[in-house]
Amino acid sequence: MTNTNLHLDLRVEQHSATAAEGMANPLKPWTATPRKRYRLIDCRLIDPKDGSQHEHVTIDIKDGLIHRMTKLDTGPSGPNDEVFKWTNNENITMINLEGRYVLPGLIDCHVHLATPPGEDGLKDTMNQHPDTALLRQPYLAREILKRGFTTIRDCGGAGLALKEALAEGLYPGPRLFIAGHGISQTGGHGDMRSSKADEYACCGGHTRGLGRIADGVEQCLHAAREELRQGADFLKVMLSGGVVSPTDKLTNLQYTPEEIRAFTKVASDSGTWVTAHAYTPAAIRNAVENGVLGIEHGNLIDEPTAELMAKHGVFLTPTLITYQTMASKEFGSFLPPSIAAKNLQVLEAGLRSIQIADKAGVTICYGTDLLGPLEVMQASEFSLRKQAGLSNLKILQSATVNAARMLRQEDKLGRIKEGYIADLVILNANPLEDIEVLARPQKHLLAVIKDGKVLHSRWSKLFPDTEQNAVLE
Repeated sequence: MTNTNLHLDLRVEQHSATAAEGMANPLKPWTATPRKRYRLIDCRLIDPKDGSQHEHVTIDIKDGLIHRMTKLDTGPSGPNDEVFKWTNNENITMINLEGRYVLPGLIDCHVHLATPPGEDGLKDTMNQHPDTALLRQPYLAREILKRGFTTIRDCGGAGLALKEALAEGLYPGPRLFIAGHGISQTGGHGDMRSSKADEYACCGGHTRGLGRIADGVEQCLHAAREELRQGADFLKVMLSGGVVSPTDKLTNLQYTPEEIRAFTKVASDSGTWVTAHAYTPAAIRNAVENGVLGIEHGNLIDEPTAELMAKHGVFLTPTLITYQTMASKEFGSFLPPSIAAKNLQVLEAGLRSIQIADKAGVTICYGTDLLGPLEVMQASEFSLRKQAGLSNLKILQSATVNAARMLRQEDKLGRIKEGYIADLVILNANPLEDIEVLARPQKHLLAVIKDGKVLHSRWSKLFPDTEQNAVLE
């Protein structure tokens, strides 16, 4: 080997080594950015479990988790205070919150990422080309995160690819739990064909947008297993008529007890659960008596049915904001006139349904169910629950500890505790004094931390974590 070749080989080896240094995971380079360590000093911590508030709390964040929490008698006396020196020679970013409020990241338990904004009206929103919808979904996920929601449960439409992309940090967005496709009988809430459509949905394999059609026990078993195979965290089934479905009535009962038990058997055998779209007492009873553990909407519930839900520990996720928004002047043209009357029917009953469920002791979770351009109203669900008469604490619990329990993540999410995932929201006002604070994130939300990373900030003291490039001289 000549001297020139030797020098060339050395340069190639040095270049390869330098490239490898910045690529901790060469297969997925977007996961390689290291997490910073943070110390949040002088926090005013809100615990939604009981509504307690704790002043002068220091929160250490390490490896995406709440590493340590310390309560002091007072805030730091100045920049030389001891609290700024507990580093153990580690590189820690210190942020003095000066008494600002910190609460767990919020959880929305009923979203549909597969219907992002970009189209006008229900029909075009539901009929977006799958590629177009998928490319728009990261934008929607980021907007949701900017309102303080660090975890969301998608009740039909979102797939495993998006869930993994968000989990790996390819796009900034909330943690995602998915149902895959909602499962519907022919002519049910998940069947968006018109009465004049003559295409036939065969053998439980037809999927269209947010839903999948299955009829009979065998098809229900197949559909449930197929959704779980494709990465669903839980199953969503349609057990009553709905607002946007074109050929059913709200009062329709959908699926037989035998079919429902097929779903709940598959879910139970796989270590998960079934939630059901249901409005009426009859539909809700059909769900609860056959093993369903969650009810979506429930607007027409009555007292005996609410008591049955409470007895069986079934969760309720109301979605009041979607009906109000679809009936509003701003979005009044979103629904076609042919189904707008159904929306008014459930809108009028919505506030009372929450009151009935709360009085019966049902565990209530936060949900929105907004489609397309309506999704900008997500945080306004907090205001509607206040109108229903729920306390600020109960409303906050619906979007934190209650939601975490339903997701079976109560040992990781919903509170700020040592060992929990570092999902935090920093506010300039107290939501326990006025829950409207959470309904106006553009005014009150300073920063959002998910998995220990600052993914959104409006605060000059805290900057979003981005890839740090070396400065060239």
